[in-house]
Amino acid sequence: MAKQESNCEGSSVVSDLINFLNACPTAFHAVDEAKKRLRSAGYEQVLEREDWKLEAGKKYYFTRNYSTIVAFAIGKKFVAGNGFHIVGAHTDSPCLKLKPVSKVAKGGYLEVGVQTYGGGLWHTWFDRDLTIAGRVIVREEKDGVVSYSHRLVRIEEPIMRIPTLAIHLDRDVREAFKVNAQSHLLPVLATAVKAELNKVAAESDQSKETTSINSKHHSLLLQLLADKLGCEPEHISDFELQACDTQPSLVAGAAKEFVFSGRLDNLCMSFCSLKALIDATAPESNLEDETGVRMVALFDHEEVGSDSAQGAGSPAMLNTLSRITHSFTTDSKDKHEDNHQPKLHGGLVIKHNAGQRYATNAVTSLIFREIARNHSLPVQDFVVRNDMACGSTIGPILASGVGIRTVDVGAPQLSMHSIREMCAVDDVKHSYEHFKAYYQEFTDLDAKIKVDV
Repeated sequence: MAKQESNCEGSSVVSDLINFLNACPTAFHAVDEAKKRLRSAGYEQVLEREDWKLEAGKKYYFTRNYSTIVAFAIGKKFVAGNGFHIVGAHTDSPCLKLKPVSKVAKGGYLEVGVQTYGGGLWHTWFDRDLTIAGRVIVREEKDGVVSYSHRLVRIEEPIMRIPTLAIHLDRDVREAFKVNAQSHLLPVLATAVKAELNKVAAESDQSKETTSINSKHHSLLLQLLADKLGCEPEHISDFELQACDTQPSLVAGAAKEFVFSGRLDNLCMSFCSLKALIDATAPESNLEDETGVRMVALFDHEEVGSDSAQGAGSPAMLNTLSRITHSFTTDSKDKHEDNHQPKLHGGLVIKHNAGQRYATNAVTSLIFREIARNHSLPVQDFVVRNDMACGSTIGPILASGVGIRTVDVGAPQLSMHSIREMCAVDDVKHSYEHFKAYYQEFTDLDAKIKVDV
């Protein structure tokens, strides 16, 4: 009887894992799903930018960038100096992330430019039914007041595919299939003919401003996203999206002994640690005699080194431990690539890298772009080619060491690191005006952006 109950319990956990995996195509969705489960279990959200008023015997969680989540339950007998019981995992997995300028048209096809994220086995991405998912920054206006919110999106049906060549066009493929990440990994979205027949905005239209979202991404793709989000394409200010396999996770094998799924590294451990914490703190009595703090930390960016504001290399964990401890310290009450080639005279360059060699993300770049738009200042995007090494800046170091939101920018120049370097006079002016406006307007603009709420 006990064995039968154990089998039923194990089957329930696996079934729950499958549901978790199928709900989490991206790190953002994994955090969203974890947040829903924690709230249902009685966990209360705290915000990092606010003072924490914690109580023994209570349960809390917070998110950072909506791609990292930390949850903790404080024992009834916890006092400052007692221990923390922590299980850590990560929310990210190797994938193909859309470039800031993803619009590629070649050979009569509309293709989507992507960056490789992590050390993926990229040959396994060919001939798969792909879709996209992630987060979109949406511009909203109510009663004349403009705000920006991040919205999660997932297109369920297959919309892209990375095709392999026919065997008669590549006779050596059976002996050696070598993937060039820059030229081979280009998901096909549609044919140019079909897109035009469907009366999608002409891809060759150059009349729109170069800063328009339509100039960076296929109109067909933007319309798909807008339809899913229930907004207009022009309300999409920016996004962080990735290609996803549409085949669902499932239990398989002749004896039903395997889980076939993507993203098992590391969503499996994320799920297990999260469920363990929730279940171990479900009855309030489980914290009655607890002298420590039970915690789970699910970090982003492990696949690329963890050095980011929301990675394990950030001070998120240290800050959390310190804030919990201080809340229970009695003597302290203080509340004190072609599409991305920089051009001279083109304004400040926002630098992107899926591997976090640059610290820019959709939220931080949005702030910089909005300041530029408000002052009619030009701005550019830069991504290094997938088949070349990427440099870095102090941005990731500050982001990971301090946990501050960061955008990596710089003025374009020639002969960099030479004894005599070269830049444009206009870019010196653009840079000055951009930074000055940043100092003056950041606080007001930041108040309009909603992410970790």
